[in-house]
Amino acid sequence: MKKIFVLLFLMSSLNCFAQQVEKFNLGFEHHKEGNTLSDGWVKWGDYIFSIDSMAFSGMKSGKIASTDAENPFGYIAYRIPAHYSGDTIKLEGYMKVKDVENGFAGLMLRIDGNGNTLALDNMQNQQVMGTKDWQTYSVSLAYPEDAEYMYVAGILVGKGEAWFDGFEVTIDGNDIQTLELPRAITDHEFDNGSLIEFGELTSDQIESLDLLGRVWGFLKYHHPQIAKGNYNWDYELFRFLPKYLEVNSTNEKTRLLVDWIDTLGNLDECATCGDSVKNKFISPDFKWIEKQPEDLKNALLAVYASRGQEGNFFVKINSNNGRPDFKNENAYSAMAYPDQGFRLLSLFRYWNMINYFFPSKYLMDKEWDHALEEFIPVFLNAENELEYELAALEMIEYIQDSHAFLGGAADKIFQWKGQKFPPVKADFVGSKLVVSGYYHAGFKEKTGLQLGDMITEVNGESIEQLIKNRSSYYPASNLPVKYKSMSMDLLRSNSSEISITYLTKDLKEQTETIELYAYENLDMYPERNLETFKVLKDSIGYFTVENIKEEDISQFKNYLKETRGLIIDLRKYPALNVASKLGSYFVSSSTPFVKFSIGMVENPGVFYLTDDITLSGESGAYKGKVIVLVNEMTQSRGEYLALALRAGENTTILGSTTAGADGEVSAILLPGGLMTQISGVGIYYPDGGETQRIGIVPDIVVTPTIEGIREQRDELLEKAIELLAKD
Repeated sequence: MKKIFVLLFLMSSLNCFAQQVEKFNLGFEHHKEGNTLSDGWVKWGDYIFSIDSMAFSGMKSGKIASTDAENPFGYIAYRIPAHYSGDTIKLEGYMKVKDVENGFAGLMLRIDGNGNTLALDNMQNQQVMGTKDWQTYSVSLAYPEDAEYMYVAGILVGKGEAWFDGFEVTIDGNDIQTLELPRAITDHEFDNGSLIEFGELTSDQIESLDLLGRVWGFLKYHHPQIAKGNYNWDYELFRFLPKYLEVNSTNEKTRLLVDWIDTLGNLDECATCGDSVKNKFISPDFKWIEKQPEDLKNALLAVYASRGQEGNFFVKINSNNGRPDFKNENAYSAMAYPDQGFRLLSLFRYWNMINYFFPSKYLMDKEWDHALEEFIPVFLNAENELEYELAALEMIEYIQDSHAFLGGAADKIFQWKGQKFPPVKADFVGSKLVVSGYYHAGFKEKTGLQLGDMITEVNGESIEQLIKNRSSYYPASNLPVKYKSMSMDLLRSNSSEISITYLTKDLKEQTETIELYAYENLDMYPERNLETFKVLKDSIGYFTVENIKEEDISQFKNYLKETRGLIIDLRKYPALNVASKLGSYFVSSSTPFVKFSIGMVENPGVFYLTDDITLSGESGAYKGKVIVLVNEMTQSRGEYLALALRAGENTTILGSTTAGADGEVSAILLPGGLMTQISGVGIYYPDGGETQRIGIVPDIVVTPTIEGIREQRDELLEKAIELLAKD
């Protein structure tokens, strides 16, 4: 990686020795008054944690003292982003212990990446116990290539006290305090605001900003210098925007863009950029580049021909599951309502993430290519925090992915939907909103609403109009999931009561005023079903994955022996990912059941299909008939399990279309502290058939009826039992 020099300020230590300012507070000296621990340090465990004046050097150390806690351990830990490369990482530090017994004290070094712990040493094998004065200790690990964060810690297990001081981390012998960080990390010029302001937007300005957003995102994911982290690409946008906005002619804007690209550094010839991709499934669409003036087109194509091939500072493909991990993205959480520059950045960031790394972009009802221009005025004209959150939510809904939502610091959306909730549960049966349950038995009499009552209006507004007004703020792969997401919110309000008009069983129209309650006063999520397996009548087995445990998987063969037919219920989210293990019980030989489409950092916008993923099969595969129950609540892990079970030799899928959002989830951070996510991997049948948006289509369609709701019947389960009882 190209070295970038950083300025190291000098300060005087309390011992009057000049020393370099530390990037990381590994000596415990920096401490804000009133805080329990020194700056940057956190505690894990139930022991007593403090800073102490008994130090090896300086004035402070970290201390852990045992208590009578049920789980006897304590860590005092510090996290460091792993923006380094090398072969070996070493943690060295000083430790003093007193009366340590029934455990040990030590230093811990842990390296995380891809959502997992990649390397770990906590000195347990050194068995430091008893009472010892200050001594130096160390742990070393091979430095993982996929490192994202490193944790250094002092640890105490068992009884006693331990003090820690003077931690030092080195990579290949180089102190990380002196190693240069990428400019993408050290550039803080616009931390307090972009200083960008727009006047009234014209159609020409929107068109030029659309082009800028495309160029900015293309360079972010293709230019090798940006890929190395040599630029804070968010802030480079703010540096470029003022002069770009000042010029009016197309020629001047083109010249500025070409000059901008030229300032990023020389491009080296890429020896592998022209290589063909095995099983290429999707190619990037660069028609917009071909439409540009010759100078700009050639500059962009030159970047493409020399695109980075050694990873990207802002995105990586997770080696465990193939999803894109959008790393080193700042959410700018201190900005609840970002200024116009950061709002534009939010749009540019999201649009390009979807454009290059969303595997199902081609499945949207509307073309993503038009979305950038459409949302520029929406984002820039958002007049307050709520309007900004609504703009983000509307953009997220555009991609039609049931995995997507708006979270993080999106508190205004929660308020907009209503902070008071109804005491009744409502679900859509077709397009009818129907009372389907109560959040406490006493509410049945209090509300006057009966199971199966059809709600037609809320506060005088029809359900149809409410759906029309709010539909664009409910991300979903398909209509049943959108209706499910909206069903509860349509009865929410910030008032203490709402008026409901509804049709009774005999179709008489009535109106009731019902009281609303705070979320915590309603039992909206009852306890999970703890019973995984039971035998119904006629030796029909019923298996639910809602609370499945590892021991249930090992016992699965024994469960099957008790049955002549089996119902597997996937209408609740599986507690574990058991697709390969359970699916293999229902095939007698190796059987393909799924393949993935995965993106490429070295070729953004390209997705390739993996080879088939197979079930291993069992020599004594289950011979009875299997019916799998699904509906719109069957999503992601549940859909993946349904795919595996569908490959079975005697399997029938029964119910309604699933959520249409399978595959590993990728998180996305947006300015204002917002968070969303996408289905980051495409999931397909072995023959290439789609599952995203389509879901797992049942062999036998059965949906709840209003009559069934009134009689509190589980019509899907009844139908499954009926079919198996005929055998």
